[in-house]
Amino acid sequence: MNTASLTKRPAWRMERYAPALLLAAALAIYIAIALSLGLTRFLTPEAAVSILNRSVALGITAVGQTFAILVGSIDLSVAHLISASAVVSSAIMNGDPAMMVPAVLAVLVMGGVVGTLNGLMITRLEVNPLIATLGMALIIQGCLSSFHGRFSGSVPDAFQYLAYGDVLGLPVSLIMLALLVLGASAVLRFTRFGSNIYSVGGNRDTARAAGIKTTRVVMASHIICSLCASLAGLYLASRLKSGSPWIGTEGAYDLESIAVVVIGGTILSGGKGGIWGTVAGVIIFSLIDSIFNLAGVDAFAKQVMRGIIIVAAVAFYAVRSKRIVA
Repeated sequence: MNTASLTKRPAWRMERYAPALLLAAALAIYIAIALSLGLTRFLTPEAAVSILNRSVALGITAVGQTFAILVGSIDLSVAHLISASAVVSSAIMNGDPAMMVPAVLAVLVMGGVVGTLNGLMITRLEVNPLIATLGMALIIQGCLSSFHGRFSGSVPDAFQYLAYGDVLGLPVSLIMLALLVLGASAVLRFTRFGSNIYSVGGNRDTARAAGIKTTRVVMASHIICSLCASLAGLYLASRLKSGSPWIGTEGAYDLESIAVVVIGGTILSGGKGGIWGTVAGVIIFSLIDSIFNLAGVDAFAKQVMRGIIIVAAVAFYAVRSKRIVA
């Protein structure tokens, strides 16, 4: 018995600290390339803030995606919801500072409605999460194509403070992301709802037998995911000063948010992982992009290499999980 425990413990440790190890490896490669090319200006604190700031939208989306995946679900509608949020917010504001609050509220309500519909399709109609959220994505895309075929409206200069403002030298967008991460981490770690998410993701039938209202947990997780996507859309509208019906899909925020969550150690079947692993995954992705840019890697080759890295990371976790179960 003791021998089996000693054999299993290293596997658990390796899986637990894999995101940190991957992050350390990416950082070491980035520093080595910068030094070898004599590009020391990319090793300053300002450069570090810039790297992080480029991943704010992905980070916000990935925080929400973490809730969906932890509960054993997934959301492919986030990219189109980001586009819709950017378009709707800029159309409502239309350059008028007095309309900022109504626009933000309208976008958050829209996100809540989309999350609720996703949750209802998955829990009440028992539609597979991939199909349900893909169908929602197509509905949103159709609405965008019908009503907004181009940039629509604009946000006032005051709203751009969200993307370009700073407090004590730190970008407001990074502060917002940090607060979101801390809040999400606290919910998962210290609340009953967070405990229920892990229980439902681990085994939905067992959680239901234990008295957990699994339907409510799944729906709430999807609502959180959609609200985060709406918030990312507001940030991108602030950054671009206008809404764009393709900003979410061109950024591939649906697939990339899933990728960084998985690279961060959250398993796709649910019940294991967390926000801090997702944060590590977001930073790893940002560092990978910076490494490719420093090395002058072609854009198409960059996509191929990123795909290989994602597949390798997911395969690594899958192999480790199988060994642990064995």
